[in-house]
Amino acid sequence: MLARARLVRALSTLPHRPPQPQSRWRGFLQVVGRVSLVSVVAATGTLYYVSYKERHPGPQLPFDPDKKTLVVLGSGWGATSLLKHLDTEHYNTIVVSPKNFFLFTPLLPSVAVGTLNARSILQPTRFLTRHKARQVSVIEAEATDIDPVNKTVTFTDSSPLRPLEPTNTIHYDYLVYAVGAETQTFGIPGVKENACFMKEVADAEQMQRRFLDCVETAAFPGTSEEEKRRLLHMVVVGGGPTGIEVAGELHDFLEEDLKSWYPELHPYMRLTLVEALPSVLPMFSKELITYTEKTFKESRIDIMTGTMVKGISPTSVTLKPKDAPEQQVDCGLVVWAAGNTSRSITKDLMAKLSNDQTNKRGISVDDHLRMLGAPSIFAIGDCTSTSYAPTAQKTRPRLLSSAKDREQLDDEATKRIEKLRKKVAKIRLNPFEYSHQGSLAYIGSDKAIADLPIFGREVRHCLPFTKLL
Repeated sequence: MLARARLVRALSTLPHRPPQPQSRWRGFLQVVGRVSLVSVVAATGTLYYVSYKERHPGPQLPFDPDKKTLVVLGSGWGATSLLKHLDTEHYNTIVVSPKNFFLFTPLLPSVAVGTLNARSILQPTRFLTRHKARQVSVIEAEATDIDPVNKTVTFTDSSPLRPLEPTNTIHYDYLVYAVGAETQTFGIPGVKENACFMKEVADAEQMQRRFLDCVETAAFPGTSEEEKRRLLHMVVVGGGPTGIEVAGELHDFLEEDLKSWYPELHPYMRLTLVEALPSVLPMFSKELITYTEKTFKESRIDIMTGTMVKGISPTSVTLKPKDAPEQQVDCGLVVWAAGNTSRSITKDLMAKLSNDQTNKRGISVDDHLRMLGAPSIFAIGDCTSTSYAPTAQKTRPRLLSSAKDREQLDDEATKRIEKLRKKVAKIRLNPFEYSHQGSLAYIGSDKAIADLPIFGREVRHCLPFTKLL
């Protein structure tokens, strides 16, 4: 104890050293470290919360018999964009479509050549509707008839496992008609039977199987030189964005993959693009068209403009150039991307309103996208004949603003009739406004062309595809 007391006394007599001031750099690093730690914890928590909400969206409001019924036909660009922004608390919403998913169509050529898996470009419609405030009924069926007078939709189950009564009819108060279009064949013989389309997932998968069959058959021992040239000659019909992207994807697959897998077949590979118009990509500028044609020439892709297709057989395609006689070109695969046309149900609906629907190219609509002759039907997308860009009419809930506003006014009418009349006189519904975000097309060889509106000006790019992304 005595020794300990002496030690304490000796330490207490030592001179006290003042604390050293902390350097600014060290303090800065401490602040940065704390902020980084808080940011990481916050980001992790946010990611976990978002993931949890996606997997557990929670309860939804049930169908309300006092609400009006909104029926959406289709699950493409227009219908999915509407469902994404629609406030379902105001309606009992029903979706009827032969596909229970949304398909990102610009990447279909990548699926056709095997670069992407089909599941990578699909989003289930029920994933979108499950996160809405009120329940949304999704019915996988194909609409067969629409009665604009009695406001009914008849649909049938297109599944091979049909129920006892595959046809059903439902009533609607408002109908969003977004069935899209189908591939235009122009009545040319052999197109439906022998060509591969590029419209649905099944089309891309069919093209992939046909393409690989051509390659494997050409690689089979004993195949003649002439037969190899025929099997490995791929013809793409259509010089629009779809045809250009299919040709670009095919070229990349032939040059980057099959060239190393089948080096003995590479000299026989050939790719031809056929377009009936004088030039490809007519919606793009002359500068971008020239750049595309130059790129295709460097990639050894033959472009035949001003050439019409007269027929397609299992082993060849008959072509008619503008100033030359018909010629039969042997090929192993024909991809048809020559445009769209109205579906039969669209033509039947337009025939029922023939006095107002006089444009044969599609449904005529007003400034609010309401079908002429049937104001309770809103038509959007490729099924219409508007001046907007095809496959680009991504609509917002405001296309239903007239229905929503009038419904709210009807609720107030029972209490304030006089004020209601004044409000009705003052209502001005905003028309639909299409905002063009530009055009983009992949042309192969890791290159793309883009026509983009920036600050109100059209800016044209010819850049590597990775930079545009």
